[in-house]
Amino acid sequence: MSAVTEKSITIALAGNPNSGKTTVFNNLTGTRQKVGNWPGVTVEKKEGTIRGFGHELVIVDLPGTYSLTPYSIEEIVARDFVLNESPDVVVDIIDASNLERSLYLAVQLREINCKVVFVLNMADLARRRGIKIDAQKLSELLDVPVVFTVGNKKEGMENLLKTAVELAESETPIVVNRRVRYSADIEDAIGKLQAEIQEHTTAAFPYHARWTAIKLLENDEVIRERVLEKLENGSRRILDTAERLRKQLTDQFNDEPEILLTDERFGFIAGIVKEVLTTTTQQRVDISRNIDLVLTNRFFGFPIFILFIWAMFQLTFTVGDYPKAWIESGVGLLSASLNAALSDSLFKELLLDGIIAGVGSVVVFLPNILLLFFCIALFEDTGYMARAAFLMDRVMHLIGLHGKSFIPMLMGFGCSVPAIMASRTLESEKDRILTILITPFMSCSARLPIYIVLAGTFFAAKAGTVIFSIYLLGIVMAVVSGRLFRSTLLRGQDAPFVMELPPYRIPMLKSLMIHMWDRGKMFLKKMGGVILVGSIVVWSLSAFPRNIEYSRDYDGQIHSISDYFEREIVAADPQRQKELAANLEAELSVLLAAKKAEIAEKSYMGRIGKGIEPVFAPIGIDWRGSIALMTGFVAKEIVVSTLGILYAVESRSAEALQHALKNSGMTVLSALSMMVFVLLYLPCLATVTTIRKETNSFKWTAFSIAYSTGIAWLAAFFVYQGGLLLGLG
Repeated sequence: MSAVTEKSITIALAGNPNSGKTTVFNNLTGTRQKVGNWPGVTVEKKEGTIRGFGHELVIVDLPGTYSLTPYSIEEIVARDFVLNESPDVVVDIIDASNLERSLYLAVQLREINCKVVFVLNMADLARRRGIKIDAQKLSELLDVPVVFTVGNKKEGMENLLKTAVELAESETPIVVNRRVRYSADIEDAIGKLQAEIQEHTTAAFPYHARWTAIKLLENDEVIRERVLEKLENGSRRILDTAERLRKQLTDQFNDEPEILLTDERFGFIAGIVKEVLTTTTQQRVDISRNIDLVLTNRFFGFPIFILFIWAMFQLTFTVGDYPKAWIESGVGLLSASLNAALSDSLFKELLLDGIIAGVGSVVVFLPNILLLFFCIALFEDTGYMARAAFLMDRVMHLIGLHGKSFIPMLMGFGCSVPAIMASRTLESEKDRILTILITPFMSCSARLPIYIVLAGTFFAAKAGTVIFSIYLLGIVMAVVSGRLFRSTLLRGQDAPFVMELPPYRIPMLKSLMIHMWDRGKMFLKKMGGVILVGSIVVWSLSAFPRNIEYSRDYDGQIHSISDYFEREIVAADPQRQKELAANLEAELSVLLAAKKAEIAEKSYMGRIGKGIEPVFAPIGIDWRGSIALMTGFVAKEIVVSTLGILYAVESRSAEALQHALKNSGMTVLSALSMMVFVLLYLPCLATVTTIRKETNSFKWTAFSIAYSTGIAWLAAFFVYQGGLLLGLG
């Protein structure tokens, strides 16, 4: 009976970036989260459903925003959800250590006339800074419930939910005097426009008349469009009145109405802060500022940043090697068990040489991928990501961008798709396009398995440093390309860089694990999707046709060698028998490998590879590598699975693939050339699709593909041919 009558309550979490909103969301929902996209836009939507206080509670994490006057897609999404979806309660997460700045969004939420709870988060940080906030007085002044929380310590979560549920169930009408009272002239203009709107309002118009009037006076383009759409009959008259009143206020105050309204809101906020906030005379030293004296120092900051990135890749390669070996053993055991259990058939070949060899050769790198995502989450949660952008500001100005553009680029180390989507936060269209074009040069996690195989094979102990150098090359190529584009295709002035540096925080392990797992799930989904399908396609093309003419009689040679050694073993003493058995196994392995190589070479895949080999020969890549690089357009992880299938390794482990690569004729120069090509050539299909959506241009998408692939070939050519000239081959 209780399950039938249980009421669902929607709680929307709003707040400024870096206010701890996501930490609060993770604390409330834990692993009970759904991640998708908001309807109609590719902005990430997080939602979690929990049960508490006799209700099903749907927690929605809105994109971070500083105000309800939207400039980016994320801000539009946040405002539209509050306005159009009418959540039962909006919980505004306020950084208690930056009350004045955070209250700007808070007072705008009050103007919408929705049920709001103010959460003073990071209360411990405020206390350490000597800041004391009178929550009861703040609640009285704003007529909203106010609670304290410490997100990273899970303090106050229960009270937050209890307060939100009580407010949602409350039948008390929302008090209209909670709103900001503007000066007499502005209130007069709001009143006139509000009356005009109310005269023409229909049931189809979803917004409160006063709030709509304020937004029209602020010349809010989105609301102007909604008025035209929803109020067909009176829309022109309303907009004309709004324009007349805007002009009247501009003439009267010699300033734009949106600036006047903003100033008066901040005046209102200043009065609230004076009433509720006190600071002790002996404030504690700001630890974040002291740390920044070192980490953002003009001399030491950049080398320290490079050291952190180098340490990240060393950790990813060395620590990840242990669990990688365990997964390899598991894949090898599964393969051996199936090999013994199944009789020889086409299905067995597909299962062992196609699916397990393909998917298994990629899934072993899951620990490395998770470690990389863990490190990126660590940078984000501690507040160091913003410092990295700040440090890179000077470098980014070389290409006519500012440090804010480096955040999407740094996110590109994880995955290019969300990194390119993150460029929406940039105000200038030219800045967005330029950032989108150079972000794919940041080496995404999908390329990491390729680097680990090649660097581990040919560079051994120096593999971590080599991989770090490849990532560094991506940054250098992005800077060089950006400078070229800014000087030719996307000319424009350098944008000013003003970016908030949030305080350093001790990251929560739970939050780090959630962030890591959210991103790691994408990798695992690829295992059962595109990589599985790709592996089957690659195997099919490499296993057919079946009736090929061999260059020699492999079966006859195998039979002859087996007979010879069997006779020798029978006649030999026990010690000699062991040696002969080992020699027999070695010779048979060579013959079987040669037979499989010829099958692959004369297969459909081999014929395609031989056709395109001349293009890749100058950069030291054979036909098998050429095919692997082609399949990488679908997903970069498929490059490793393709190599595993084409090299027809007996064991399904990365170690066996590395052994096959060493014996294939590939050299140190060839491996380095291939890593450089993989770093720079065209991104995967998902990234190309995202570039098309975000630029809304086939021209820029085609240019991105052509330019990156051309640069990749030239860079790999210089590495390989230059190495040969220097005698390094």
